[in-house]
Amino acid sequence: MSGRFRAGVAVLAAAIGLGVLAAPASAEALPATGCGQAVANPGTTTVEHLTSGGVDREYRIYVPARYNPHRQYPVVLSYHGHGRTAEYQEELSGFSGSDVIAVYPQGVTGTDGKSAWTGAPYSAPVDDVQFTGDLLTSLQHRMCVDPARIYAAGKSNGGGFVGVLACRMADRIAAFAPVSGAFYPQGGACHPSRKVALIDFHGTADTTIPYTGNPAKGLPSIPDWLNGWAARDRCFPYPVSVSPVRGVVKQWWPGCSLVHYRVEGAGHVWPSTKPNNDSDTPAVIDATPVILQFFKAHRLAGA
Repeated sequence: MSGRFRAGVAVLAAAIGLGVLAAPASAEALPATGCGQAVANPGTTTVEHLTSGGVDREYRIYVPARYNPHRQYPVVLSYHGHGRTAEYQEELSGFSGSDVIAVYPQGVTGTDGKSAWTGAPYSAPVDDVQFTGDLLTSLQHRMCVDPARIYAAGKSNGGGFVGVLACRMADRIAAFAPVSGAFYPQGGACHPSRKVALIDFHGTADTTIPYTGNPAKGLPSIPDWLNGWAARDRCFPYPVSVSPVRGVVKQWWPGCSLVHYRVEGAGHVWPSTKPNNDSDTPAVIDATPVILQFFKAHRLAGA
């Protein structure tokens, strides 16, 4: 047996031993099978549909202007707030125009007649976690997606749903970014499959989802919610705090990838240094580039 042949056998055996050649489970990271396929209208946002759980679902998708079908791209999912739309969220979060495939799913009308996501008391009886998985599978079959660089961000109820995804889809999504998140107990128990990379933004003057919580609605205080993640991720229990700009306290927990931005005096907003759909009053920090930088630093191991 030649040395080259023995080396090839060793590589093959190692691959089998690591499970590289096994077919991936539906809930886990899938390989990029859509590479090499052309896409229509790069550099623009289009509205597309997908059937998930027997329900027709809609989403907006932005493909980079210089999309190369032979290069793997990160995907950023961005979920709107209660009663909002995918179009509103695209304008608010501003991930389109970056060198990522930016996807803005549309929520289904909930029990109060407004759009919503799984994990809130007013959510529709649909499975948005399944929808997210089906959407990612569809994208990976049609486009050149890097399975190690799939991320999720969201505002308010959408931010709360990102918290649900962190609990249930950590084996497929590399990092998570809730903004002014509504973390209702209806999101269910949280047992992520791995330590989760998470960055969170919340204003201290938020009257919709108070920073100090709302016991009547089962909403935890933001510090208590963060402490829960610190325990799950086995972080050092006490965060390090700094002030990167006046009016903002950044906290991070040693030993894990948990980061929080407390924006002093900010309301129920997606922080932006320019007026946006949430507020005509600029904030002192712009959440979107900070989120993108955090995402860039995290990849899903083994994907």
